[in-house]
Amino acid sequence: MPNPIFDRLFAPLADSPVPFLQLADGATVSGDAFLAMVHRGAGALRALGVRPGDRVAAQVAKTPEALALYGASIAAGAVFLPLNTAYTPTEIDFFVGDAAPRVLLADPAKAGALAPVAARHGAALATLDAHRCGDFRTLCDAQPDRGEVADRDADDLAALLYTSGTTGRSKGAMLSHGNLLSNASALAAEWRFTADDVLLHALPIFHTHGLFVACNVSLLSGASMLFLPGFDLDAILRLLPRATVLMGVPTFYTRLLDDPRFDRDLVAHMRLFVSGSAPLLAETHLAFEARTGHRILERYGMTETNMIASNPYDGERRAGTVGRALPGVDVRVCDPASGAPMPAGETGVVEVRGPNVFRGYWNLPDKTREEFRDDGFFVTGDLGVLGDDGYLTLVGRQKDLIISGGFNVYPKEVELLLDEMPRVLESAVVGVPHPDFGEAVLAVLVPQPGADIDLAAIDAALRERLARYKQPKALEVLPELPRNTMGKVQKNLLRERFAHRFAAG
Repeated sequence: MPNPIFDRLFAPLADSPVPFLQLADGATVSGDAFLAMVHRGAGALRALGVRPGDRVAAQVAKTPEALALYGASIAAGAVFLPLNTAYTPTEIDFFVGDAAPRVLLADPAKAGALAPVAARHGAALATLDAHRCGDFRTLCDAQPDRGEVADRDADDLAALLYTSGTTGRSKGAMLSHGNLLSNASALAAEWRFTADDVLLHALPIFHTHGLFVACNVSLLSGASMLFLPGFDLDAILRLLPRATVLMGVPTFYTRLLDDPRFDRDLVAHMRLFVSGSAPLLAETHLAFEARTGHRILERYGMTETNMIASNPYDGERRAGTVGRALPGVDVRVCDPASGAPMPAGETGVVEVRGPNVFRGYWNLPDKTREEFRDDGFFVTGDLGVLGDDGYLTLVGRQKDLIISGGFNVYPKEVELLLDEMPRVLESAVVGVPHPDFGEAVLAVLVPQPGADIDLAAIDAALRERLARYKQPKALEVLPELPRNTMGKVQKNLLRERFAHRFAAG
């Protein structure tokens, strides 16, 4: 019986003695052993009552068994729901209540706090820890190495991923077998993945980047992975000589650049460095090339769409842009109000259509309709500029647009100038309430290590380079910017922190 993701990603591992996963401690898991892990997991899920279409939620540490749980859910015909390991029981209660999973997998240390959550929403609670132990592992060990695979088609749901929720309640994005496979196929081809590749995997697997980009592309191409529990600088430096590809968030690359051991000789054999999940500063892009001779390949995607665009493998990887639309994906930039396409070079909201775009928001049909145009384009909420040559430059989120005194201010324009200033490591620009202007432009600066920022000099420099309405009405200094797990700046927290900066009286 057909099961698109299982047939393309997992079934080819049968009878393969070649290591698929190489672990931090030197242990390996062959392709065939991993497939057996997937089948045993599917058997365990069925023993817990999981049937095709049921949701399987998991808040567990990154281990081979945790990755196999994704495959097990697919084999059982279930919908996989990975959850950030940093979520509190209160946050988990929302997700479990909304998605109504048949099973909730959790770390044994959290089982006591999550047992009432599972019971309240009718989910079976099972455990799996960072040492690859727990009652779910025990149940898996009692299952056969090969078992039945549920019949699914391309339109059936494979995963439910909740948006990061940095500006409100998270929404569950419904991703089908076809969504995930089409994107993996496009990326594997665009980035020239083969069975000879070894991906250094230090990303979390509860997020689309680490799970669907990194793992799906590796599985589809027959590549292997150096599978680390998380980002560990010493481990990365030690294992780079055995890898051909590294996928990371911008923080990975800034931390590598901060270490003198990271040099051109260490990465001379590397084929590709990919960055995503948060904007990569042009400064980081150029510094990385100067240090290593490699140009980082930056790409662009969302929970709802998988990957949308990518800088080219062959061709110009342009600092500050996310490249061109992937094959089979249509991208346009439109006026936010009218939906009319904007001329090349002008700012508008990014819209996307293609086989990668999700099926809608779980239990939110009205919200789903709001976010799609009549011609099938999904309104991303990202603001961007599309060049004549098809390169897309992101300038921020629509919700981050500042309207000060009736004029539109795009934070990215101001941030790019601030990031160039002496002693400034990075910046974030937000709009906060102002009694006269409605919103005021406020800039938050992070100094370079050990440096003091001359705010007066920066203010004077901005007055020469920005129209008055774009100039920050306040400059604040913080030791670091608040970020979520994937490195995205949480501007909502900055807006909350400085909400009363210009309060009357």
